[in-house]
Amino acid sequence: MGYRSAVRAGSNVTPELAAEHGLSAEEFDRAIAILGRTPNLTELGIVSAMWSEHCSYKSSKVWLKTLPTTGPRVICGPGENAGVVDIGDGEAVIFKIESHNHPSFIEPYQGAATGVGGILRDVFTMGARPIAMLNSLRFGSPDHPKTRHLLGGVVAGIGGYGNCVGVPTVGGECQFHPAYNGNILVNAMCIGLARADRIFYSAAAGPGNLVIYVGAKTGRDGIHGATMASAEFGADAGEMRPTVQVGDPFTEKLLIEACLELMETDAIVAIQDMGAAGLTSSAVEMAGKGGLGIELHLDRVPVREAGMTPYEIMLSESQERMLMILAPGSEDLARRVFEKWELDFAVIGRVTETGRLVLRMHGENAAEIPVGPLVTEAPLYQRPYTRRDPLPDIDPAALPDRDPLDCLRRLMACPDLASKRWIWEQYDHLVQGNTVKRPGGDAAVIRVSDSGKALAVKTDATPRYCRADPERGGMQAV
Repeated sequence: MGYRSAVRAGSNVTPELAAEHGLSAEEFDRAIAILGRTPNLTELGIVSAMWSEHCSYKSSKVWLKTLPTTGPRVICGPGENAGVVDIGDGEAVIFKIESHNHPSFIEPYQGAATGVGGILRDVFTMGARPIAMLNSLRFGSPDHPKTRHLLGGVVAGIGGYGNCVGVPTVGGECQFHPAYNGNILVNAMCIGLARADRIFYSAAAGPGNLVIYVGAKTGRDGIHGATMASAEFGADAGEMRPTVQVGDPFTEKLLIEACLELMETDAIVAIQDMGAAGLTSSAVEMAGKGGLGIELHLDRVPVREAGMTPYEIMLSESQERMLMILAPGSEDLARRVFEKWELDFAVIGRVTETGRLVLRMHGENAAEIPVGPLVTEAPLYQRPYTRRDPLPDIDPAALPDRDPLDCLRRLMACPDLASKRWIWEQYDHLVQGNTVKRPGGDAAVIRVSDSGKALAVKTDATPRYCRADPERGGMQAV
């Protein structure tokens, strides 16, 4: 039974329904133990989203924790919306790269476009004005029947969103290999510039403070986007289009300006964009980081479709939305800013001391979940793996004789080595007027305001090295 049927039927939650939400039997049992009862449908949706690979990193966190993340210029490492590095003179660079692979395979234009929108929000959420975008793309064999459609849609989606929002896309890379025939890779990166003493974080604070919803209205697009992004594809991938979000770059531009304007005041206590799992992840993460609770009144959430259920409101991944916690007495100021930019502004809840996520709809409790266990007791796995046998060394003397000119022609015809000018010419790489060195070289160079500094930026990797020797391949990428 799909989620729509389950919502209409008001179904009892069963192990089978939990499995359809991506939870294993053990994970479902853990959720029951945390709640002390069987979850209702809304609670099941929340748990399944927060414990998905996409939100919890339950299979990769054990390895990600081994990476070096501190340094004398690191202001903020992993755990927030983006990384922050001090570049001197009171300035900081905020940056993040994130994949949007599965949505882009299902619906390439919107999948790539919303990947760009999401990564922009991660950066300006922390107080930075976005100054550059990059990407890293992998597609299947050029002669595969889906590759032309996927490549064209992804490139158009990246350009369509980035160009409209007014942030230059200054670099990237694109490679092809049959290994990506069934699952392309679409990575979007954003770089922003902020004041080093005005970084905004997402941890809830101040019991009684108002929880504010701003941005676009909530619809039914993207429901189960987080669990879809954690799944494997079969022949029915095309049927998953309703799980792909739909972006509006013009609303995103308004949201950037409204948020940055309000950030010039002292109104914001905490702020979080609504990304994967939408209102669920933003509320849970804010409460969890602050060690507090949040109570939300879902009938106050601006919606664009009538009859939306608590399940749908909490799991919608409609784009261009933010959740804020305001300082006492700041509501009127914040409302004026967002109404000026013609964006929705709604007080939908408050911060509590309960440590629980409480959802109310039309005066009744729709869900109640302890936040701490939802975050700290998320399952972690160390998946089994097999080490690849090292490839044999190549003996140059044993190589067959080949015509050097023929070899050169074959290399020049290789799509990995061919010019990607036709791709980056679709991106506005000069908007904002700070692009010193354009795409097409080793790295792009972006002027940093009037400070005399510049940033050299690049995305790069060599997958065949990583496949042959993952550790050395990772070293080579760095």
